[in-house]
Amino acid sequence: MLQLPSSELVLAPGHAVEWRVHTSAARTAAPRGTAGPGVPEPSRPLPSYNQEYHFGAFAPPVGEAGAGGPERSGSRTDSYAGTFEIRGGLDRPALEAALLHCVRRHAALRCAFRPSPSGLVIEIAAPQDVKLEPVDHGPVVSAAAARAHAERFLRATDTRDGPWIVMGAMVREESTTVHFACDHLVTDGTSMMIVLNDIATAYEAFASGREPDLPEAGNFADHSRVERQRTVPVRADDGALDHWRGFIARNGSPFPRFPLDLGIEPGTGGPARNTTDTLLDGSGAAALEARCREAGASVATGVLTAVGVGMRKLGGPDVHRTLVPVGTRGRGRHAHSVGWFVNLLPVEFPVPEGADLARTVGAARDASTRMIRGGRVPFVAVLRLLAPEHYARPWPHAVNFFSYMDFRDVPGADRHADLEAGVYTSVPATNGMFLWLHRTHDGIHLNTVHVDNAQARRTRAALVDALTRTLENMAAHGTL
Repeated sequence: MLQLPSSELVLAPGHAVEWRVHTSAARTAAPRGTAGPGVPEPSRPLPSYNQEYHFGAFAPPVGEAGAGGPERSGSRTDSYAGTFEIRGGLDRPALEAALLHCVRRHAALRCAFRPSPSGLVIEIAAPQDVKLEPVDHGPVVSAAAARAHAERFLRATDTRDGPWIVMGAMVREESTTVHFACDHLVTDGTSMMIVLNDIATAYEAFASGREPDLPEAGNFADHSRVERQRTVPVRADDGALDHWRGFIARNGSPFPRFPLDLGIEPGTGGPARNTTDTLLDGSGAAALEARCREAGASVATGVLTAVGVGMRKLGGPDVHRTLVPVGTRGRGRHAHSVGWFVNLLPVEFPVPEGADLARTVGAARDASTRMIRGGRVPFVAVLRLLAPEHYARPWPHAVNFFSYMDFRDVPGADRHADLEAGVYTSVPATNGMFLWLHRTHDGIHLNTVHVDNAQARRTRAALVDALTRTLENMAAHGTL
């Protein structure tokens, strides 16, 4: 399964059905207490730092610009989508039960959000108060109509006003495509695969007359509360921020600049282009893993090294600085939870010309270790304490951003091929270029989102070529 652009979500014609999430009773609303926005109250569920920042920075009021993009009449929404196939005739009651089971199971999917003078307010419906309203869109008889239906579906989530999750199916006599989308406010990439696995597993159970047997899923709101409680005592001079302070001093800001030409001026941006490329096949990825192990490093570190070296080959700096999303869900009670379990951390390491693979990968490994040890404070709290001018604002310029995931490790990965599963990203506008690298059983792949202009397209093509050649050299020859 690849992480693909939303433009590649293709539905075969069929009978289109949608399910909308509704609550039949009042939500668990945050009381209007006197505590500040960063201080938890026992009865007051609070959004995570990521949700607070994302809502404020990327869901501006009507008429304001978002993320360096053009003026828009409503809020901006970044979203993920997922699909899988059901072979044979559809058991519609079983699918409806599976979709409802998933939303009731995960608190993040039962959330609603609204701004208030004291900060973002989160409201969480009780599981028993969640209902699904089916909407029958009728037959979709052509490929063009199916594509238009998919496009409308992908645009249906809205960061500011909701809905934050939409679900549907394209039903045919011999197969059904189940599709769903979540606003980034309530999910991350791993969570989308958990949603996919939960729905597919629950459908199979209900269709067989059984209750779903799924691992316990913790409440994302509990994770957010603990995160805030742990962060409240931190002050700007706290030793927990030493790693960030050093990075900011050397970089000049919390945001490392994307080092290659994207053909845009600082502070500007526009519509985004999304593309996925395969960099190494399965055997090449296995060979790369062996080389990385010889150097005492992981594949993730090897890929990070390749990005730094590839950018330097294209004229980038000989010290690679980037922001890296790091998972915070752990392997305990939140391993199967849905939410936004990510912290954003800075890493920097030398990529000098002429250095060998072991030395450069070792530097990246050591830098990654320092990053993890020095990055326990949430990124949004760091901004508030060390760079308040950037707090609750879109990123100021094209930022160097690197993400790596091994899709073979997520819940349900062994079923992706059989389910014909897919995950998709939708980012309508940007002011830079983002790199999402991911490994599957078939190899290592790169999903890029960048501002859509001629220069950025040339830069992306050159970077894909440089990364491919660098990874091939690392895997086949142990060189850079």
